[in-house]
Amino acid sequence: MDITERFLNYTKFDTQSSEDSESVPSTSKQLLFAEYLKKELEHEGLDDVEMDEKGYLYATLKSNIKGHVPTIGFISHYDTSPDCSGADIKAQIVRQYDGSDILLSEGITMSPKKFPELLQHTGEDLIVTDGTTLLGADDKAGIAEIVQAMVYLQQHKEIKHGKIRIAFNPDEEIGMGAHHFDVEKFGCDWAYTIDGGDVGELEFENFNAASAKISIKGISVHPGYAKGKMVNANVLANEFASMLPKDETPETTEGYQGFFHLLNIQSNVELAKLSYIIRDHDRERFEDRKRLICRCAELMNEKYGEGTVTAEVNDQYYNMKEKIDPQMHVIDLVLKAMQQVGVSPKVKPIRGGTDGAQLSFKGLPCPNIFAGGINFHGPYEFIPIQSMEKATQVIVKICELTAAYNE
Repeated sequence: MDITERFLNYTKFDTQSSEDSESVPSTSKQLLFAEYLKKELEHEGLDDVEMDEKGYLYATLKSNIKGHVPTIGFISHYDTSPDCSGADIKAQIVRQYDGSDILLSEGITMSPKKFPELLQHTGEDLIVTDGTTLLGADDKAGIAEIVQAMVYLQQHKEIKHGKIRIAFNPDEEIGMGAHHFDVEKFGCDWAYTIDGGDVGELEFENFNAASAKISIKGISVHPGYAKGKMVNANVLANEFASMLPKDETPETTEGYQGFFHLLNIQSNVELAKLSYIIRDHDRERFEDRKRLICRCAELMNEKYGEGTVTAEVNDQYYNMKEKIDPQMHVIDLVLKAMQQVGVSPKVKPIRGGTDGAQLSFKGLPCPNIFAGGINFHGPYEFIPIQSMEKATQVIVKICELTAAYNE
């Protein structure tokens, strides 16, 4: 099975996670795909294939050399984003893309005028959607690349490598992917998430992240007799949102700039609920942002009465850079691997997070390597087949170089 067939098989599974669920995984349909993966890993001859009750899947490719070398791991998540449907994905391949508009389906076109990154992949074979769902390259491409690399190493025993562990987990897209990850069971000196974007991306610094749940209580009174009595939670929700900086949102920031992102509003006269995510690379500014959310709630309570507005702010993950900096050999190996397979490294901060951020703080240094997908979380997501092949080559080369690593 080549990597294209493997990835397309994966896209047939709807694995969308849910922020509104308290179960693990957050959606039971994720387990259907996990079971499929478990059988595939067993079929491909990996050892120690094990899935726990929460859907965390682990496996081993045994060492083929004598002596001790570091045990390394590769990790990807199998859930897809709640932001866009992942059901009934109709993936299609555009062979030797010529730089023109791509007709995804009737009335839906993906144009390089809107998505100029397409032009960086002219001449390549692009896997796209039909414009009604996401594709799921985030992060099923990463899974396909890891599995394909393990198969390649088994077929090419002349490539020497130490013990390699792989793991696939649910619920990364809702910030919960690493919460139940068993680092001790995984048993690696260090690992890599294969969950980045375009070819060459290497990321070992990411946002500090928190979620904020705002609840606003109103008082419903017949509108004809509401003067001095009604408190309209809809109006107060708008007021709260307007108190946050208008130029610090995802659509107005880039690079190291942080933001407040309003994900969802559920509102009527009696009750409004706002869901935010808070992001910043700088830890001090991150703490300031959380304090601002709480201060806005305090100011509204001073104006409308105590208990009108409540703010629940919870940290999700932190910037992994402080854990990676002392162990830069983990990065040096990736840079060397990329160069040896003809990939130009693009070291950049993640404007988001990966499971690797949380895992790094659990004692497993875990930077993030490209998986090759572009325009994640929406119907214009695509991935070049050649990018998946390059990611597979990088994984194989990292395994080979680690076997020769001297601490």
